[in-house]
Amino acid sequence: MAKGYIIARVTVEDAERYAEYAKGSGAAMQKYGARVLVRGGRYEALEGEARPRNVVIEFDSYDQARAYFYSHEYQAARQHRVGVSQGEFLLVEGFDPA
Repeated sequence: MAKGYIIARVTVEDAERYAEYAKGSGAAMQKYGARVLVRGGRYEALEGEARPRNVVIEFDSYDQARAYFYSHEYQAARQHRVGVSQGEFLLVEGFDPA
């Protein structure tokens, strides 16, 4: 089965309030079996505009990643992110070599 990935590119404008989002989203990630593959680290824009915070989260499936994003737990955490950051969030199905 193909994995599901959430890719986030974010510019944080209020780190203190964003920390509340990170705390709540972390609890939701644990519940939905998420694995953080990338969080922060070096980056450079090869084409287009870059954002300073880049995250890649892996789930066992596309549907599980989608369930995480729309879950009550994540949506409650998301309220701490809205208005204190700008970004793009994508849900992508991974390659299934089978």
